[in-house]
Amino acid sequence: MKVPSVSIPVIRRGKSDELPGMVATARLDRRTKNLTRRLCPGDIAIIDHTDLDRVAADALISRKVIAVVNAATSMSGRYPNLGPQLLMDAGIPLVDGVGTDVFSRVTEGSTVRLDGDTLYQGEQVVAKGTPQTLETVSAMMAEARAGIVTQIEAFAANTMEFLKREHELLVDGVALPDLHTRMDGRHVLVVVRGYHYREDLAALRPYIREYRPVMIGVDGGADALLEAGYVPDAIVGDMDSVTDETLGCGAELIVHAYANGRAPGLKRIKDLGLNAAVCPAAGTSEDVALLLADGKGASLIVAVGTHWTLEEFLDKGRSGMASTFLTQLRVGTKIVNAKGVSRLYRSRISGWALLVLALAAAVTVLVAVAASPAAPILFRYFDATWHSFVFWLTGLFK
Repeated sequence: MKVPSVSIPVIRRGKSDELPGMVATARLDRRTKNLTRRLCPGDIAIIDHTDLDRVAADALISRKVIAVVNAATSMSGRYPNLGPQLLMDAGIPLVDGVGTDVFSRVTEGSTVRLDGDTLYQGEQVVAKGTPQTLETVSAMMAEARAGIVTQIEAFAANTMEFLKREHELLVDGVALPDLHTRMDGRHVLVVVRGYHYREDLAALRPYIREYRPVMIGVDGGADALLEAGYVPDAIVGDMDSVTDETLGCGAELIVHAYANGRAPGLKRIKDLGLNAAVCPAAGTSEDVALLLADGKGASLIVAVGTHWTLEEFLDKGRSGMASTFLTQLRVGTKIVNAKGVSRLYRSRISGWALLVLALAAAVTVLVAVAASPAAPILFRYFDATWHSFVFWLTGLFK
């Protein structure tokens, strides 16, 4: 299956000379999550993302890019990552392995043309790679599934190594900063920019409306809360993938620092003129948010976008996910996946039940009035009122 090409006028040597391919504005960044914030519909995204994961692919699709050019290999065979398959299903061409030189050859915001396996800037070839198709992606997925046992073993080894090195995280949790937001005895909603986080957040609207949980956004998860119409009570993270507008929304800010106390994200907070607490901890910002809610006495932690399945842990592509696995063991008695809440939770009174109740009440009133000795008087009163209304209404048009 060839990557679809469209004949678009780009450069004319004569009156009707047209070059084939897809012409668009180039947006590029080595960090895909930073790039997606700048993408506009119709752009060509240039990334450097080995083993393109589902979260990154979903973000690229949601920004309506027309093609993705990857300096790295979108599927290395390490495990069956789903990103390339999602791009294929969405009809977005993917060209792999063009090399990191593309970042020095292509200028941000410049017009480029993608024709098959070749990327042009003007008439110059700036990158060339391997176009992926449904057939090639399916073949690589099958090969990756055959080696998944090796990855499970590596993940288990990383988890044991982390447990030996950072066992205090599992036993003692983290040193809790002083916060104004009260969580003791309350439900806490932790939102991470993970799989289907937007859909899960939308499905939780009835639950949020009724229980009004404390809302914690983890980096970009705070942006998702604002997009859904909620204001986060607290934002936890490295502060590298959350917008300035969200940081200034009034939420308490907790900067995740390294275990030695160094907090690179604190500089950005100070540059914005904001205040933040610092929470040194091994592991990820997701871990810090869960441990913070647990340590502050939350009665229930509802997790949106966090990592639950083995596929999701492997899809992050880094050994640091071992800490998230251990963190969930620590808070396991309190934590609930958002998908489970949305499936089990139903508003106590449905809309249909309210309608039936209103109709039953109206019928009851009518029957009571009809059986009352004062019914003739009431009916004459309603009849006179109705005729007065009709007389007034018709008088408006005379």
